[in-house]
Amino acid sequence: MPDGGPLGGPGSEGRGPAEVEGGHGGYEEELLARAALTRVLEPGDVHGGRWLRMYGAAALVRLLTGADPEPPELAGAGRQRVAGYRLRAARADPRADLDRAAELGCRFLCPGTPQWPTQLDDLGDARPVGLWVRGTPDLRTWALRSVALVGARACTPYGAHMAHTLAAGLAERGWVVVSGAAYGIDGAAHRGALGAGGATAAVLACGVDTAYPRGHAGLLGAIAGQGLVLGELPPGSHPTPARFVLRNRVIAALTRGTVVVEAAYRSGSLVTARRARQLGRFTMGVPGPATSGLSAGVHELLRGEAVLVTDAAEVVELVGGMGELAPERRGPVLARDLLDPDTARVLDALPAAGPAQAGDIALAAGAGTDEVIGRLYELHSLGFVERLGDAWRLAKRTRREGTRTGGERRGGR
Repeated sequence: MPDGGPLGGPGSEGRGPAEVEGGHGGYEEELLARAALTRVLEPGDVHGGRWLRMYGAAALVRLLTGADPEPPELAGAGRQRVAGYRLRAARADPRADLDRAAELGCRFLCPGTPQWPTQLDDLGDARPVGLWVRGTPDLRTWALRSVALVGARACTPYGAHMAHTLAAGLAERGWVVVSGAAYGIDGAAHRGALGAGGATAAVLACGVDTAYPRGHAGLLGAIAGQGLVLGELPPGSHPTPARFVLRNRVIAALTRGTVVVEAAYRSGSLVTARRARQLGRFTMGVPGPATSGLSAGVHELLRGEAVLVTDAAEVVELVGGMGELAPERRGPVLARDLLDPDTARVLDALPAAGPAQAGDIALAAGAGTDEVIGRLYELHSLGFVERLGDAWRLAKRTRREGTRTGGERRGGR
């Protein structure tokens, strides 16, 4: 390994502690080893995670760079895989990666350091070795009040609008919007949060210095300036299909809940939602047209354990604290809705057009004539009916309301 490897020794002179988060004193060896292992282990590698748990990062690097080509401690991963690990370990140069990160204004976070979001520990042996982070906010603090917004890349205008609106609403309520910086729903979510002057974080499947997709280079710069860009892979790393899928587990574990806005049956966003559910996080979906293939995956989630949401208030009601309730949803209240049920029944008994005698109204209402006359006078004082001699008819206002709600009147209350 160049310059004596990641564990100090030759080549370590002149390196400042600011290269790694908490990288001073007795922590530096372990942190440098973890930085090296981000070059060696693929995200979500449970073999590497198990070895890290058993031996620690520094000891694992020594095993991979030692003279024994097949260390017995690394049994279970297969000879070819161990050989691949050893080849990568021999080429890893964590100090160069840390120098490159420092030039970009990035930092490297590891489990056990102050800014490490401990909810990632729920991933067990699939927990990230560490995180490369671009941006100044405290990741641990942000993650405590964060929501993931994910969905289709080839989204519809409806999906983009919903993602943008949800993100803006969450940002205005003080929540961090987390997504993957992809085209479509991800990009709309980040822009919605940025546009509201709020907080957003992008979790990448590549190095934090790699603009992917290229068309989002400006967006990623804006996110880094106002929020956070983070990933498991060291600077210069490029994305692969497998890394995108594995990146989703970080989004799911990092946040309080995951909202899927649009997703087809095979969408990677469904992987994020299902992983969130496995981790005990809230899983939510935004409904779309029943005829839209881009909403089919969301609807399948909603048929299971996902919760239907339509705005930021409903999301916060699930992921927020006690008392953060969405407002009650109901249609407009009409004056007739406030009537006593018996009085309303008399009102419904009046013909839609023309006057009627009190006896006929009583017959239609199924009540006594004296009672109906009393109710009619009450309705008259409230402006619902007019008196024409001994007959009664609906007032003009009531007839207009009856036209708008005629189906309800005919179908019963």
